[in-house]
Amino acid sequence: MKRLHLARLRPRALRSRLLIPLLAVVVLAGAGGAWLLLRDDEPAAAAPTTATVSAETLQQTVTASGALAPATTADLTFEVSGTVTAVLVDPGDEVRKGQKLAAVDDEVLAAELDAAQSALDAAESSMSEHSSDGSSEEQIAADEAAIVAAESSLEEARVALDSAVLRSTIAGTVTAVGIEVGDSAGSGSSGTSGSTSGVGAMTGTSSSTTSDGASGSITVVSDGQFQLDATVSSSDVEKVAKGLQAELTVSGVDEAVYGTVSEVGLVAETDSTGAAAFPVTIEVTGQRDDLYAGTSADVAIVVSQRADVLTVNSRALQTDGDQTYVEKVTDTAKGTTERVDVETGETSGMLTEITSGLSAGDVVQVPGFTGPGGGGGDEGMQQRMQEMMENGGLPGGEPPAGGFPGGGFPGGGQ
Repeated sequence: MKRLHLARLRPRALRSRLLIPLLAVVVLAGAGGAWLLLRDDEPAAAAPTTATVSAETLQQTVTASGALAPATTADLTFEVSGTVTAVLVDPGDEVRKGQKLAAVDDEVLAAELDAAQSALDAAESSMSEHSSDGSSEEQIAADEAAIVAAESSLEEARVALDSAVLRSTIAGTVTAVGIEVGDSAGSGSSGTSGSTSGVGAMTGTSSSTTSDGASGSITVVSDGQFQLDATVSSSDVEKVAKGLQAELTVSGVDEAVYGTVSEVGLVAETDSTGAAAFPVTIEVTGQRDDLYAGTSADVAIVVSQRADVLTVNSRALQTDGDQTYVEKVTDTAKGTTERVDVETGETSGMLTEITSGLSAGDVVQVPGFTGPGGGGGDEGMQQRMQEMMENGGLPGGEPPAGGFPGGGFPGGGQ
C-alpha cells in the first residue's frame, strides 16, 4: 500500500514543476499587455533645434532620368564591292583610330587603279604631241580636259583601293561584328554618330549608297566618354537649353557626376504614363572609367542659379492663416523666442529664400519632430512596470476577474 501511495503523488509533483515556467509566461504576457494599456496616447515630441539665417547660392533645377550610353558610336561598312577576305577583330576588342578591321579582295580594284594610271599617262602624252605639232587651241583645251578627267579617275581608283581595307574612324571598343570571311560586301555607307537618342543628332558623315548585295557592318563605341539620354516633361522643356550644367546621380557610383546639356529634342515622345516628354541629351564631363553603358541615372539640370540669397531652413517656417512666420531666438541661454513675420521667395531643397523679416546671422527655432509613442517617455513606463512587478506582475496585482479559464492555474495546478 505504501508504494501505491507514492505513485499517486508523482503526477502532482510533476504538475508543480510545470507550474513555475507557466507562471513566468503569464507574468511576462501581463506586463506587455499592461504597457499597451497604460502607455499614454499623446505622440512623443523631439526637442526643438535651431538654424541660422545665412546667404547661400540658390539653384532651380529640372529633374529627369535615363540611361548612360557611349558618347560616340561608329557603324562601319565597306564603301566598295568585293568578297570579304579578312575579319581582323572580334567583339570586345579595343581598337585605335585608323586601325584595320576587315578587308575585301582588292585584285579588281588594283587593276582599275593601273588602268586609271595608264589613261592619265596617255592623256598627258597626247597633249605633249599636240603641243609639239602646233595643234589648235581647241585641241589643246580638249587635251587639258582629258588630263583633268584622268586625274580624277585615278584619285577615285586610289580611294577605292584604300577602301578595300575597313578602318575604325574612332578609338574605342568593338561591340558588334556583322561580317564574315566569304561574305559579299557592298558599297554601303559608314557613319559616326552620337549614341541613339531622341534628338537624332548625327556627328559624322556618310558616303555612297547601299549596295544591292549583302552588306554587314562592324560597330565601334567610344571608351570612357558617355552621354545620358533622358526625357523632361513638356512643362519643363522650355526651361532647358543647350549648354546648361547638370549633376548626375549614377546608380552604383558614390560621387556626383557632372555634365552639360548637348541636345534638346524638338519633337515630343510619350512617356510610360502617356504624357508628352521631350528627349534631352547630357554629355558627361571628362573621361570616366567608372561608368558603364546602360546604367540608369537621375539628373538635375540647373536652369537658374543666384548667389548670396538670404535663406533659412524650410522646417523653421510656420503658418498662421495666410501669414508665414518664424520663432526667432532672442536669448540663446534661456531659449526664449519671439514671433517674427517673414516674406518668402523661392525654395531649393531644404532652403527657402527670405525676402523680408530676417537678417543674416539671425537664429531661429526649428520645431521638433512629433511622432507616435508614449508621451510619458521611458521614465514613466519604467515606473509603471516597476509597480506591476511589485504587485505580482499584473495590473493591480490580481489575476483577471473570474480567475484563469478552468478556475485554476494552467495545467491544473493548485
